[in-house]
Amino acid sequence: MLALPQAPTPPARRQLFVGTAVACSAGFTLIGGMMGLWLRMRHRALSVTDGTWVPKKISIPEVPSNIMLLSFIGIGVFAQWAVYAARRDDKRHVAIALGLTGLLGIAVINAQVAVYVHMALPIRSADGSAYGIMFYAATGTFIAFLIIGIVFSFVTAFRYLGGRTSEREIVTAHAIYWYFAAAAFTMLWFVVYVTK
Repeated sequence: MLALPQAPTPPARRQLFVGTAVACSAGFTLIGGMMGLWLRMRHRALSVTDGTWVPKKISIPEVPSNIMLLSFIGIGVFAQWAVYAARRDDKRHVAIALGLTGLLGIAVINAQVAVYVHMALPIRSADGSAYGIMFYAATGTFIAFLIIGIVFSFVTAFRYLGGRTSEREIVTAHAIYWYFAAAAFTMLWFVVYVTK
């Protein structure tokens, strides 16, 4: 009796990779919409008032905001280092890279808190300006993105270092998420901290 040849093995499913890409697209849409609303409200405030959008007694510290931006260079390098080390089955370097990625994410949150403390911006101002509400909404949303990224770093380290070294997709998805966070913060940095 003749038998049919064995069927080819199905290609690997990429649910985590695709799910991360879809979530990053949704997050980018969210932060892009917030920045569009920011620019619209800023334009309205500049045309209605005497040309001021930022309240008069508020100064925006530029050093912490620039440090946050520069931190994303390190985050991108460390996230890609984790991908590189995972492809070579180097668990020690994957652990170091993921740990440094999460640590720099915590450092960015710390710098944002320093901005909050320095500015001492009330959420609602007496003159009815929407600056405080928009500032906290935009930066608070980004802090939520950072917390998700830090948790993603620790989950990735737990899964990969826990013995699932054949699942390199999670390390790549982790890097994609941090690239999204870097692009989102670059947009936020330019609109909120540079153009003021």
